[in-house]
Amino acid sequence: MLKIRSLNTYYGDSHILHGVDLDIPEGKAVGLLGRNGMGKTTLIRSLMGFVPAASGRILWRDKEVTGSSPERMARLGIGYVPEGRGIFPNLSVRENLVMSARLGAAGRCDWTYGRVLETFPRLTERLDHGGQQLSGGEQQMLSIGRALMTNPDLLILDEATEGLAPLIVQEIWRVIKQISQTGISTLIVDRNYRSVLAHTDVAVVLEKGQIVLADESITLLNASDTLSRYLGV
Repeated sequence: MLKIRSLNTYYGDSHILHGVDLDIPEGKAVGLLGRNGMGKTTLIRSLMGFVPAASGRILWRDKEVTGSSPERMARLGIGYVPEGRGIFPNLSVRENLVMSARLGAAGRCDWTYGRVLETFPRLTERLDHGGQQLSGGEQQMLSIGRALMTNPDLLILDEATEGLAPLIVQEIWRVIKQISQTGISTLIVDRNYRSVLAHTDVAVVLEKGQIVLADESITLLNASDTLSRYLGV
């Protein structure tokens, strides 16, 4: 579905991504692992068009999309749950959801307002609350729900459970598993590498802007010695 080839990205004079290759197959869950500062968020922001790539190619369903704007990438069918959640604090929960509702790129309408609320029943109790009135966990639920309202073919979650209470973390992973089972491709970043590997088909590890490991998630889960070298676990 998504192919990244030889991607190089800079922040000013700092060379962040060094020739990154990444594939996200149709209907598969991909984990993106690495310590802080290794380039995970930069990779996501580069493929979404927030950060321009210095060189390399990004292909969506074999069509060139390198240099596309974030708006175009969203219209192509990519839903993005950014680190920090990015909800509209001055809009209510209802408004955050409704304003993002649209058909998917192929006219699909699997994720409706009602289905999102069934998936996140806690949001049903907060519909008239402003975004700034929600707890961190509720904001993350809202951010995921808002992305699902776009009926994406690919859902990207950057730091899916960062800073959340354990019970909320369990709920988020339950929903992520449910989303994957519907056939939506996912790209997942989270500090808990075991949870990432348990909820993905394949995973890659970034080290200083380069992919140093790539394998089936179950294989990486059983390679703790190798992972500890790159993740510090």
